[in-house]
Amino acid sequence: MSNFTHINKNNNPKMVNVSDKKITKRTAIAKATMFLGKEVIAHFTNDELITKKGPVFQTAIIAGIQAVKKTSELIPMCHPLLINGVDIDITIIDSENIEVFCEVTIEGKTGVEMEALTGANITCLTIYDMCKSISQKMIIKEVKLVEKTGGKSDIKNEKTQ
Repeated sequence: MSNFTHINKNNNPKMVNVSDKKITKRTAIAKATMFLGKEVIAHFTNDELITKKGPVFQTAIIAGIQAVKKTSELIPMCHPLLINGVDIDITIIDSENIEVFCEVTIEGKTGVEMEALTGANITCLTIYDMCKSISQKMIIKEVKLVEKTGGKSDIKNEKTQ
């Protein structure tokens, strides 16, 4: 159990102490892929769908940004962070699927991987919520970290955007 940073010497949960870490610029990019289906995508005009609930992608981006800022309230061991920036991009990649990229930037003592992953997830969940009256066959297929920089180690899992 010694490899887990969120477990103390008594094997109880703990929040990692980051007080001795240096402040560095840190970024994380998460990617989500989502199946909307032809039935849903057929309703889009100029890469946006306006519903009675509002513009789908614009609303989903705002929800994703809010989620990034609230990550520490959702995931118990995440530190509350002063986020410098969030950029969420949604792209229709074919007649049935979309990609969501969520990039989070901070100058701090801990990384923002969880914030980027949370932002990508909530963006997709908001799209699902706003389009479920058209189809409930939508699937959030994959959410993953594609890049992280500025901490103890940098990670690049795939080419981004």
